[in-house]
Amino acid sequence: MQKQDKHMIGDRLAADTELVRLHLEKLASQPCEVLSDAVVRDYKLRILDALNHCDAKLVAHYYTDPLLQDLAEESGGYVGDSLEMARFGRDCDASTLVVGGVRFMGESAKILSPDKRVIMPTLDATCSLDIACPIDEFSKFCDAHPDRTVVVYANTSAAVKARADWVVTSSIALDIVEHLMERGEKILWAPDRHLGNYIRETTGADMLLWDSACIVHEEFKARGLRDMRALYPDAAILAHPESPSEVLAIADVVGSTTQIINASQSLPQRQFIVATDRGIFHKLQQLSPDKEFIIAPTAGNDATCRSCASCPWMGMNTLPSLLEALDSLAASGTGKPATLLANEILVDSDTAGKAMLPLQRMLDFAADNQLKVRGKA
Repeated sequence: MQKQDKHMIGDRLAADTELVRLHLEKLASQPCEVLSDAVVRDYKLRILDALNHCDAKLVAHYYTDPLLQDLAEESGGYVGDSLEMARFGRDCDASTLVVGGVRFMGESAKILSPDKRVIMPTLDATCSLDIACPIDEFSKFCDAHPDRTVVVYANTSAAVKARADWVVTSSIALDIVEHLMERGEKILWAPDRHLGNYIRETTGADMLLWDSACIVHEEFKARGLRDMRALYPDAAILAHPESPSEVLAIADVVGSTTQIINASQSLPQRQFIVATDRGIFHKLQQLSPDKEFIIAPTAGNDATCRSCASCPWMGMNTLPSLLEALDSLAASGTGKPATLLANEILVDSDTAGKAMLPLQRMLDFAADNQLKVRGKA
């Protein structure tokens, strides 16, 4: 890497770290409301009624609150990774999609369903990978390396996707990079350096990596995992490839959220140490109630870790914020044009069209090779 690139990345990383720190401090200062069972039941009934009244479907990510995941399934919506959420939204007949997740997931849903309204419980729910890959800096990075094919992870903004040649999820990234490598292409990868390094080490591809990381997965540490394995010697270790390479080297299975879920069902072990966001435990336990799932240790404890294996932005998707979003939707009416909502996802047509090209390229590749396109994103 050129000296100028190193200086640019160093300056950007410092700025990105400060952005994430400020976001986390803001979230930590907000009070955490604990709802009684009676209040939860009331919220669920009102939300289910509002979804029906507004002709809306709720799609929720595996990492959101179990209450939202259950609501999505009970109401005929969907629980999954971001691309599967977006594809369900595209294929369902609802006029409005309510996305329980983080902002780039709402944008992906809007790109695939440009004629549907897409709202979220809050637009403040972002992602450390999205924050750490701003379009202006990323465009400069791409412009500095015009000989490289730009491949971006789905955990990016619509604008970054629009700048890419390919969009990939964690489950299909290896296949696509191997395909590009066979064609003799050099790759510029963004944004997660751990996932990028895993792909590079596995495939041997010539990859130039953007330098950022998920604040949840980066906190998993190999030393703590080895100590955990000593306590649970018969347990299988399941790790998401956004984790550091030292963690992946210890894991029995490295894979996307869907691949982790599948492994937990197919492997013979009764205990699993899981290195990904603890939100996935709801689905893991739901599908395998007779098995035990243990969260992998993070860098700190409740007093010092940044995420403690739980994405703080996913945690902003709550029953109160969901009901407030639906109430705003109901109050906006159904006239044309509809009133713009404060928590509505908008992607301009030019950006959406450009972002759809690399997304469609991935979908076509998967279809041609009979691959499932799923991942953490």
